[in-house]
Amino acid sequence: MTSDGLDTAPSHYTQRIRSPREVWAGVDIDTLREKFYQLHIAVEQSPAATAITDTDARIEYVNQRFLDVTGFTREELIGKTPAMIQSGMTPEHVYRDMWQTLRSGRVWKGELQNRKKNGELYWESEVITPVRDDRGRIVNFIAVKEDITERKRQEDELKVLASVFETGQATLITDPEMRIEKVNQAFTDITGYRAEEVIGQTPRLFKSGVHDRAFYARLWEAVLATGHWQGEIWNRNKYGDIYPLWQSITAVRDAAGEIRHFIAVFHSIAERKQMESELERQATRDHLTGTHNRRAFDKAIRQAIRQAEQGDATFSLLLFDIDHFKSVNDSYGHDTGDAILQRLAERASEGLRSTDLLARWGGEEFAILLLDTPLKGAATFAERLRHQVAASRFQGLAITISLGITEYQPGDDLERMLARTDDALYRAKRGGRNAAVVADQQT
Repeated sequence: MTSDGLDTAPSHYTQRIRSPREVWAGVDIDTLREKFYQLHIAVEQSPAATAITDTDARIEYVNQRFLDVTGFTREELIGKTPAMIQSGMTPEHVYRDMWQTLRSGRVWKGELQNRKKNGELYWESEVITPVRDDRGRIVNFIAVKEDITERKRQEDELKVLASVFETGQATLITDPEMRIEKVNQAFTDITGYRAEEVIGQTPRLFKSGVHDRAFYARLWEAVLATGHWQGEIWNRNKYGDIYPLWQSITAVRDAAGEIRHFIAVFHSIAERKQMESELERQATRDHLTGTHNRRAFDKAIRQAIRQAEQGDATFSLLLFDIDHFKSVNDSYGHDTGDAILQRLAERASEGLRSTDLLARWGGEEFAILLLDTPLKGAATFAERLRHQVAASRFQGLAITISLGITEYQPGDDLERMLARTDDALYRAKRGGRNAAVVADQQT
């Protein structure tokens, strides 16, 4: 109804309605009374809210459903206009269109937001029909209303969800058999796959090979048991690149508890992983030479000791430093000294395997961890490195190094191995420098 009249009405009346005389001709008064009573009961008990107004929109009749929906009594409504239930939320142009349609004798259909007696807002779908007399003049309007508040709420939720789906994180929806039904633009941005390339496929398409079967078994066990899983996972994009994601998977069940969909929401954490890697590198690397620092080396050698204690693998440790390095700094400056340290680290790294580890131990002193390497192999490596350094030029200068070498022995700890190796290095220097000395294994 509007401030001028009704909010709604029934449906289709575009041709002239026959007069009561034409309809009821030949029907006796008792039968007529009975028919009208039946009609009254049908309207009164109708699940659709119904109202009848005169041409000035004054209410002449409302049924019980109308009272139930609005919260008003008949006494409060009869003789009033539907302005009583207007909310002020419906645009005026809707009412103008409604009355223009009704006054031209046509049926109006639309949706209005009204207000109940208690102030609560609600939505109605309305159909308002003009009623004509024998001469074709409009004498009444009949409004039939349906409360669509819940439907509008669901529509609003769907709009919000659709907005989130398209503007939020990458989202993938599958059926119970894991066949992909829908993806959003963020999914395409991350994976490179367009929707038409993945619809009907399963997420196996994205497996990177990084995770084993046990990983996926644990993942799906959690989803099926709790309805949800989230964590870090590595996938492969359309171009073959492997990248890390933070992903959550949710099982959507129906009222009977049956799974109808799986929803995966994810975002790339590649940038975060790169930052973590850089922070880790900075925490474990020497800022001048780029080699591992002493903290990282201590951690690595302790791990090597634990592994050696548990098996037959052995390893060796080397300590070396630059002979007469103080005089180099004093004569040529610390910038030259720093450049020499950098070049020496590069030279030492060239002969290492991926499993070996080079660290700046402090000042001009370096340490090398040679995994799966017995003492004889370590001594050979040390002699080769000593000759290479002696044969090279560093910032135009000839330098030499002295080395101490030891191998892990059962019962060794970090301190014992370091003491033994440091003693060997001291003996190399005391013996004239530019030498590689093997530690006394009984020390």
